[in-house]
Amino acid sequence: MTTTRNMENLSKHIRKIDFCMMCTRREDGRIATRPMSNNGDIDYDGDSWFFTYDDTSKISEINRDCSVTLTFSEPPSLLGKPGIFISIDGVAEIIRDRSYFAEHWTNGLDHWFPDGIETPGLALLKVSAEVIQYWDGEENGKINLVGS
Repeated sequence: MTTTRNMENLSKHIRKIDFCMMCTRREDGRIATRPMSNNGDIDYDGDSWFFTYDDTSKISEINRDCSVTLTFSEPPSLLGKPGIFISIDGVAEIIRDRSYFAEHWTNGLDHWFPDGIETPGLALLKVSAEVIQYWDGEENGKINLVGS
């Protein structure tokens, strides 16, 4: 199918969806999935940013295999039209540089990370999209970002 949506259009949807599901591959090869907040860091350009603690299973899994999938879903409209579903296949990078922490820090994060960017064990995940697929009840499409 011909893709009629572009990055700018999909970005408008992603900006409105705070939580996604992040999928990584466990050591035994099975898929691990957990909810992650984009923390209101919403200037979506193909990169997604997530704060986490360095001692989590997702960090271990990404250290072994940096391929991840993010899934976003929007609720139906008030008129009942299905919301959009977006799947992003990408590559995760673990960032421990505090200058990046400051750049991506948003209000409310201190709820989970009480010492702000100085929280011991804080890490930032950057997921760079390679392929984005979407479905909205009327159309579906795919955007390849690798090599574009």
